Amino acid sequence: MQKKVKVKPNSKQQKITEQEDGSLIVNLKSPPINGKANEELINLLAEKFNLPKSHIRIKSGLTSRQKLIEIDDIG
Repeated sequence: MQKKVKVKPNSKQQKITEQEDGSLIVNLKSPPINGKANEELINLLAEKFNLPKSHIRIKSGLTSRQKLIEIDDIG
């Protein structure tokens, strides 16, 4: 499964908001420095979808706020 994600780093609180088109807006506490925001994003999505972190990859947009995330479902 693939999801479009818009990331908002340096937010006051962590939050995932699902849009009507199925994309996600993710507020992250971490700054976009040394991959900290990407790491927090993967952790949050793993919790939301109840999957191990190894099943979530950033397919494109590694240094952008607009990302394409690939999620491998179990079973």
